[in-house]
Amino acid sequence: MAGHESGDLRLAGISKQFEAFTAVHPLDLTVPAGSFFALLGPSGCGKTTTLRMVAGLEEPTGGRILIGDKDITDTRAYQRNVNTVFQSYALFPHMSVVDNVSFGLKRRGDKNADRKAKEALELVQLGEVARKRPSQLSGGMQQRVALARAIVNRPDVLLLDEPLGALDLKLRRQMQIELKRIQSEVGLTFIHVTHDQEEAMTMADTIAVMNSGRVEQLGDPATLYEHPRSTFVANFLGQSNLLRATVDRGEGNGVVEVTSHGHRLEVRRDHVPAGVRDIWLGVRPEKLRLGDSGGPNRLSGQVTDVSFTGVATQYLVRMPWGRELVVVQQNDGSGRARAGETVTISWAAEHGFALDASQDADAGAQLEDDHG
Repeated sequence: MAGHESGDLRLAGISKQFEAFTAVHPLDLTVPAGSFFALLGPSGCGKTTTLRMVAGLEEPTGGRILIGDKDITDTRAYQRNVNTVFQSYALFPHMSVVDNVSFGLKRRGDKNADRKAKEALELVQLGEVARKRPSQLSGGMQQRVALARAIVNRPDVLLLDEPLGALDLKLRRQMQIELKRIQSEVGLTFIHVTHDQEEAMTMADTIAVMNSGRVEQLGDPATLYEHPRSTFVANFLGQSNLLRATVDRGEGNGVVEVTSHGHRLEVRRDHVPAGVRDIWLGVRPEKLRLGDSGGPNRLSGQVTDVSFTGVATQYLVRMPWGRELVVVQQNDGSGRARAGETVTISWAAEHGFALDASQDADAGAQLEDDHG
């Protein structure tokens, strides 16, 4: 199947209100044609409502939806060149796999329906099961049939609504790689709605992190993870250790000196929001090191918990002021600390980020496993 050309999907001031509740505040978003885009956030953040408005299943309260130069805001769902893959595969049980995939094309009188359906099944690596019934396939294979059925129509935009949620962890990880491969091969615009941050970061070129009906931050996975702009993003995308600190002064070498609980620490100047003095100094668990690395950023505490996870070991280290920091160390044979042991933890100035301390330190922290 050759690459596909379509215009960018643009949401211009799109919003949705349900009586007194605003599900999506006015939202401006551009999804580049041919990209893999994720809407990520916890239950009730507005991501599924946004998807349903693009699909034509929900009418916007305000704003416009455009694909290229074509305004589809008032176009009926079945008239939009937009397909959706749901968590429930909705395959016809009485039909063979190939007939499921070709069904829509045949209804439209496409004389090449069977050939296109077989091509789509080859793309998802299911050519050999074309004549089987859906009930004879595993959950992962049924998901790929649903995907083949959606892409065979060459939609301008393919919407994926929590498509991997019903699969077990190992299969889900395999399908993440598979989906990314398929998207790059067909060149369609994929918009993936998920609450699973690892899933979004594994697959998407760009992620819009949503919170309470608004886009909290938009960017590529590495930028969102390394340079979160809010405590919500810092906590929702993985884990973050946040230390309350005060900015003291800037050094000539591009770093800023801060004080946290009586300790002098450093963070890169360009990682500190302009004009903010009271900050949360953030460090990701895997950026912390057990032991003194010789730099200015070091703290001492007591190991309260040790969890071996295979490739890494996670430590909880209680600071003298009561806060526990999470430290993740690769199991590379460099030795491990034990519970009860007093340890020094250290990190490089460039591995820290700073956020305005007026934000809630725990925003987004308990939401990553929430469904919806």
